[in-house]
Amino acid sequence: MANRIALLRGINIGPRRRVSMQELRALIEGLGHTDVETLVQSGNVVFTSRAAPATLERKLEEEIERQLGVDPKVVVRTRDELAAAIEANPFDVPANPKDLHVTFLSGEPDAAALETLDATDFGPDRLAFHGREIYIAYDDGMGRSELAKQLARAKLGVAATDRNWNTVTKLLEMCDA
Repeated sequence: MANRIALLRGINIGPRRRVSMQELRALIEGLGHTDVETLVQSGNVVFTSRAAPATLERKLEEEIERQLGVDPKVVVRTRDELAAAIEANPFDVPANPKDLHVTFLSGEPDAAALETLDATDFGPDRLAFHGREIYIAYDDGMGRSELAKQLARAKLGVAATDRNWNTVTKLLEMCDA
């Protein structure tokens, strides 16, 4: 059973920063981790490891840059942390689950940045904070959302990477397979 989930930020967007999932799996296996699987091309990896998430974040960032020439931010969760994040979702899952997102943070975010976001009116879009996750419910997708723009610009002080609800729940399914 896979018990770690690595979420890479900023890879395979456009022609730059390309990372082959086959190479990524091989890299993680080469570091001694097992049961390595990837989901889609955006840097979602489930695997078995005894290493602590913070240790894995640092090591994976270093090795991906050294071996693959790309310097992504990596956020790691345990299987139980991912399950808890799913359970903590404060919003109803919309008809299109891709309109519900979770932003995973590498640590506690800057309190002032959260206050600014929380005090802003984003129209029909909503956000909620829970520990190291930010939940976002987009009324009409994130493409034109002012909330998405502001969240991308926010100075949270930690690494952050966003996944839609379909991806989040599929990662947990992969852990439990």
